[in-house]
Amino acid sequence: MMEIPKEQVCVLIPTLNEEPTIGPLIQKFHNAGYYDILVIDGNSTDNTRDKAYQAGAKVIIQKGKGKGAAFIQAIEQISKPYVILIDGDNTYDPADADALVLPLLSGYDQTLGNRLIPSNHVSFNRLNLTGNRILNWLFKISHGRYLYDILTGYRAFTLASLQRMRLYEEGFGIETEISSESVRNDDKVAIVPVSYGVRIGSDTKLDPIHDGIKIGRTIYRLAKLNNPMFYFGLIGLIFLLAGGGIGIYIVYEWLLKIDHIPLTILSVTLIIVGIQIVMFGIQADIQLANQREFLHEIQKLRKEK
Repeated sequence: MMEIPKEQVCVLIPTLNEEPTIGPLIQKFHNAGYYDILVIDGNSTDNTRDKAYQAGAKVIIQKGKGKGAAFIQAIEQISKPYVILIDGDNTYDPADADALVLPLLSGYDQTLGNRLIPSNHVSFNRLNLTGNRILNWLFKISHGRYLYDILTGYRAFTLASLQRMRLYEEGFGIETEISSESVRNDDKVAIVPVSYGVRIGSDTKLDPIHDGIKIGRTIYRLAKLNNPMFYFGLIGLIFLLAGGGIGIYIVYEWLLKIDHIPLTILSVTLIIVGIQIVMFGIQADIQLANQREFLHEIQKLRKEK
């Protein structure tokens, strides 16, 4: 088994009111041999920061709000070549950290800790488990890559892969944006099963319905960077279906000797606009393919040097 240079790994923990769990979580990482712990706190109103500091972590206070804003801010504070990202609620097991780091030593850019394995199903209610599966398949359809668990809060990265990412999401959409950026950058992503337990001692910040809809919108919005044909094609399809539906109604009424000149104009306009949007998606898809080929050639030249 390859020896892991744990002194070159930074463990990043975004927190918000995690007083009951942050201390034991840090201690578990210390027991596993990881001592560079960075806690970025979103202005907790409990004793999270004190508990983290007493447990031996470096603590910084977040400037903005949201998990995404914390992650983006923290990247600038990290100099170690490998980074582990983990939630502060103690639902993930630090004993899995070695399994997450190992692929990075073998040339992978990112490791994703997959929670959605059968042994962890007892830790999810039916709504959350179904919602996660739906969002994973939506991501596959819209981004062209199945990553098993795009919303996991347990990941490992090379610092170089993090610095390539263009991240803007301030809230829980950050996991989706990280997954999208890994596809856009054509990163090598390893999938590793991890343990996932029931959240104890603090309330969840996620609303399954509200946040699920927001994440779904984020997946679709980010698709224009990775799969413009899907993004613009869906919009074009809506216009085409609307124009076609009105057209069928017009034809039916025409057979009854009833004319609808304004609706005819609207139907033709919607169909033309739909076709134009679809054509724009095709052109954008071709340009994206050319751009990726160009980037691959640049990467080859860099490796040859």
